[in-house]
Amino acid sequence: MNKEELFENIKRKQSFLCVGLDTDVNKIPEFLFDRDGDDLDPIFEFNKNIIDATADLCVAYKPNIAFYESLGLQGWDVLERTVDYIRKNYPDQFIIADAKRGDIGNTSAMYARTFFGALDVDSVTVAPYMGEDSVSPFLSEDYKGKWVTLLALTSNKGAFDFQFMEDKESGDRLFEKVLKTSLKWGNEDNMMYVVGATKAEMLSDIRKIIPNHFLLVPGIGAQGGSLAEVVKYGMNNLCGLLVNSSRAILYASNGEDYAKAARAEAQKVQGQMAEFLKNL
Repeated sequence: MNKEELFENIKRKQSFLCVGLDTDVNKIPEFLFDRDGDDLDPIFEFNKNIIDATADLCVAYKPNIAFYESLGLQGWDVLERTVDYIRKNYPDQFIIADAKRGDIGNTSAMYARTFFGALDVDSVTVAPYMGEDSVSPFLSEDYKGKWVTLLALTSNKGAFDFQFMEDKESGDRLFEKVLKTSLKWGNEDNMMYVVGATKAEMLSDIRKIIPNHFLLVPGIGAQGGSLAEVVKYGMNNLCGLLVNSSRAILYASNGEDYAKAARAEAQKVQGQMAEFLKNL
């Protein structure tokens, strides 16, 4: 999926919502585990029902790989089945594996094969710390149409430990250095950036460096980021935003109405997004 196709989905659905599938086995409704004689996997069923309830309201899903890896082989099976379910039933969805990979070149090549080959997601989150050779395997010609989602400025409080450190010669903060350097690695059709909603005021500085790239913006909802501020500082003429919400949607209810409650939360966000998209 290229940038223009992603924007067409955004316009058609009047949404730039990404639903994070951070499915925590300890938080999903207990009744899913209590059905005698039922051989359905409760974790997959939870994902499936969340997806069915929200697919018309969002343009992307972002499974956080850690929540699946923590379950061993069962978790990987659920992850594969979840991605396959989205692919078969909602092929217009953009799927981001939130894996935060990045290692020496031959190792990154295996990560790329895992997520773009075996799992067949559209994008994978990648850490830039080890530099170009750790990122370039994900941008290989073998994976045309796939994207790197590069960590630039994250939403957690620990971002201040390193990401705002200034280079004495250039005056660039580390996240700005990441942006400027990585522009040599990819382009607007194969690289987007993670920028946390809790750092929304930084988006105006970021847009001076990457005015046309898509940004994946976590941090609204449970983390307290402001959608209005993200739009004010970060939206461009192709929207340029995928705003993620995970816990606020997934765990809107822990009862039998969990899918209905998740839809209601997604509708709230989508309704706000539709207002912001009126002028595009």
